[in-house]
Amino acid sequence: MSQEVTEQFRDALWQLEEDRDVEGLVAIHSEDCDIGNVAVPQTFHGHDGLREFWNNYRKTFGEMKSEFRNVFGDDGGHGVLEWTTTGEANGKEVSYDGVSVLEIEDGKVKRFRAYFDPAS
Repeated sequence: MSQEVTEQFRDALWQLEEDRDVEGLVAIHSEDCDIGNVAVPQTFHGHDGLREFWNNYRKTFGEMKSEFRNVFGDDGGHGVLEWTTTGEANGKEVSYDGVSVLEIEDGKVKRFRAYFDPAS
C-alpha cells in the first residue's frame, strides 16, 4: 500500500507542477495531515494547511518539473522520494536536489517532510 500511495504522491505533485492543481495532493492526504519542509519555519495542518503550503510553493516558480530518481514505499507505512526540481524562479533558472519523506496511515499521507539545501 505504501508504494502505491508514494507513487500517487509523485503523480499528484506532477499535476500541481503542470496544472497548478493541488486537489490531487489533498485527495491522498488524511484530513489531519502535517506538512512541512526545511525552507519554511512553520508546519501546516489539515487540508486547508496543505493547500496553503503547496499553493505558496507552486507560486514560487514559473515553469518547473521534478524528476524522481527513487520512489520507495515499505510495508511499515513509509514512503521516500529522491528528486531533482528544475525550473524558473524570480527570473532565474534553478535546480536543486532533495528527499521527501511520507508517513502513511490507512492509505493516506499523514505526515510530509521535504529535506533539501534551501541555499541552492
